[in-house]
Amino acid sequence: MSAALRAALAAALLWGAVAAHAQPRAERLARCASCHGPGGQSARPGTPSLAGQPKLFIENQLVIIREGLRDVPAMKPFLAGMADDEIVALATYYAAQAPKALAPAPQPDKARAGADLARRLLCGSCHLPTYAGQQQVPRLAGQDETYLLQAMKQFRDHPGPGRDTIMAATLRGLSDADLESLVHHVAHALP
Repeated sequence: MSAALRAALAAALLWGAVAAHAQPRAERLARCASCHGPGGQSARPGTPSLAGQPKLFIENQLVIIREGLRDVPAMKPFLAGMADDEIVALATYYAAQAPKALAPAPQPDKARAGADLARRLLCGSCHLPTYAGQQQVPRLAGQDETYLLQAMKQFRDHPGPGRDTIMAATLRGLSDADLESLVHHVAHALP
């Protein structure tokens, strides 16, 4: 982990302790909802849902994007100048929202193939067996399949700053069809 990334994460954690009770401003939530949906439930293909993501994961990602260590052009203007206490407040809010199960129901053959891959790749060891995520590891269950597929292809094909090297190594060598099955399985893991 680079020194800049360590410093950014330490700053976010420090502010997390100071601003644990801060509430996000209504205008911030409205701006988030314009892409990520009300309460963090995205209905926009290719856009992640934030509801139920681990608080630390959200904080880390917002700081990494704000500091330019992860390039997400759509988020740059939103995060420019955002104070750490606002990041903590947003992360706290979205972590407390309940994620919703995806519709329609999973395709049995595709889900079964994805489950076999997930077991082989040990996805549940970091993301938990329910794919609910933990600490700095994101929730996959209930997430948009288009977004997850795009993210997994990014890990596999273009590892770089702000990206998880464990994920890049885990997904290396998987075909697009493998990734589609894996994504289908983990996305439909919510009851």
